[in-house]
Amino acid sequence: MIFTVQELSTAYWKVTIDNPPVNVFDPEFSRQLMSLIDQLEANDELKVVVFESANPDFFVAHVELVNIGGFPKGLGKTGLSISWPDIAKRFEQAAFVSIASIRGRARGLGSEFVQAFDLRFASKEKAFFAQPEIGIGSFPGGGGLERLHLLTGKARALEIILSGDDYDAETAALYGWVNRAIPDAQLDSFVDRLAGRIASFDKPAIVAIKSIMNERATLPKNEHIMETQTLFFESLQWEGSRRRVKHLLDKGLQQYGDVELNLGEYL
Repeated sequence: MIFTVQELSTAYWKVTIDNPPVNVFDPEFSRQLMSLIDQLEANDELKVVVFESANPDFFVAHVELVNIGGFPKGLGKTGLSISWPDIAKRFEQAAFVSIASIRGRARGLGSEFVQAFDLRFASKEKAFFAQPEIGIGSFPGGGGLERLHLLTGKARALEIILSGDDYDAETAALYGWVNRAIPDAQLDSFVDRLAGRIASFDKPAIVAIKSIMNERATLPKNEHIMETQTLFFESLQWEGSRRRVKHLLDKGLQQYGDVELNLGEYL
């Protein structure tokens, strides 16, 4: 199983991600995540869920680029593609609070994965973020063009996406990409205390806060997300993109090693 669920209480669950070697978001990741969000939504007592990684070097590396056509097809409950956009929208609209406790790299769809969460906290020493798609001749296709600028502002989102570079946790926090960069030794206790505190409050209040916030805040439009995802998959067939992806795969992309650890340099 890629996702291991620990029920710390009826109101507070913790999910650990483990998809060796580098936690790529592949078709099986997508299928198991679809099943998991169904499970989370079905629990009326759940108030908060924390996601963390079993791999201290990788939270979610990026989308899997070899079997790109193997992702589940069709539309989900929100009218979006079930492979990821629907799940992201369901996290946004969920009657529970989602928290990402981030160690390691969260690049591409890994970055877009945490952007869909309610709260994001990162290890000051061990978390790194990127939207590296420009380095494979493409652009973010999983919500980065729709969500990132809502967190960071347009200029910083453009810097992140156009540079394709790695950003450390302190810069990510400064930009608003994550809530805070926390010393690694304190990350687990900080997130656990916050999650436990939220879980101690009444669920109707939590649901009302999220619901009203979603009504008042700017959220990505479904049609924009779907159009961008379609264009992203099409872009992977461009000659330059195919050449760049093959070169990176030949160098060791999607394997545990120097390319994945230092992807910004290899791009």
